[in-house]
Amino acid sequence: MALDRRTKELAPAGVEIISFAMGDPRERTPDFIRSIARESIPEISSYPTVSGLPELRAACAGWVQRRFGVSLDPATQILPCNGTKEAVAHLAFAAIRPGERDTVVIPSPAYPVYEGAARMAGAQVHVTPLHAEDHWRFRPERVPEKVWERTAVLWLNDPHNPTGSLLDSGARGAIAAHARPHGYWIAADEAYADLWFDRVAGSMLEHGLENVIAFHTLSKRSAMTGYRSGFMAGDPRMIEALRQQRPTLGVATPEFVQRAAIAAWSDDAHAEAMRQVYAAKRDLMLAAFARQGWRVEASEATFFLWMAAPARDDRGFVDELLRRGVTAMPGSLLGPGGEGYVRWALVPTLEQCRAGLERLESMR
Repeated sequence: MALDRRTKELAPAGVEIISFAMGDPRERTPDFIRSIARESIPEISSYPTVSGLPELRAACAGWVQRRFGVSLDPATQILPCNGTKEAVAHLAFAAIRPGERDTVVIPSPAYPVYEGAARMAGAQVHVTPLHAEDHWRFRPERVPEKVWERTAVLWLNDPHNPTGSLLDSGARGAIAAHARPHGYWIAADEAYADLWFDRVAGSMLEHGLENVIAFHTLSKRSAMTGYRSGFMAGDPRMIEALRQQRPTLGVATPEFVQRAAIAAWSDDAHAEAMRQVYAAKRDLMLAAFARQGWRVEASEATFFLWMAAPARDDRGFVDELLRRGVTAMPGSLLGPGGEGYVRWALVPTLEQCRAGLERLESMR
């Protein structure tokens, strides 16, 4: 909202803004997915079940097996959701124990829903800034032991939004080993797991299901943000707690969307094609930033580039972009640790990326 207000103030009149700010892909949803959604719209509409179609849970389990080599029981270890945003928002309500385990640890900068949902659930929030010297990767030892004693949930976003950093298997395993004796849940937001480039992104599920709940979505891998379709997977204790919570919340994905999701999770070719599209945009943008002398850090995965703002003035830099009809996200709007950086979301089409870069030539 703050960025929208600034855009209205500074953007040239009559010029269409090329936005690299929001993570909403402008790529076409694959034809086969849209066709199945159309064909599955029923003549008579009925309430969908909160547990999701058995076929959808099986498709999700199949993808996890192919992608990470992890076997899941579709009946007890998977729960579909209306996109992972609502699942993220509801987790704190299931995990927080007031007066005992009442703290949510959030590495920052971060997806804003983690903090907003935690506060709505009455949790205490401990924000731990990520650091460039750690390559923007979370380190448990940066959180005081007294905080861990009260922690209910650690949000671990990997691949990471906004920095694009990527944990290796050793780091994920160390975090899992830290969580279990300390008794907190790892909420592994893996929304960008299929958007990697030189090194394949892994999953916290590879390190055991105990105290782990992973979140996956079709929004990015399949360009299905508007379909609102994802799933949670992991420790059956939390899956059951969330399942019991959901009838009260009234969140269940329409069956025709579930049918489209079955097709999407069952097909890996379109995800590979999508990754190649983002790789081309990434190469284009990185080359242009190098010519401008703009330094990019992390940015190993996701469709984000994490750029150090000239003079460490992220808001001033974005103001200059806006005056040229281009926008990106100031890192300071994404929480402590983001100051002095700018997040570029590679969601415009390749042609729009080229047009946006042409507008920035005068900034040299």
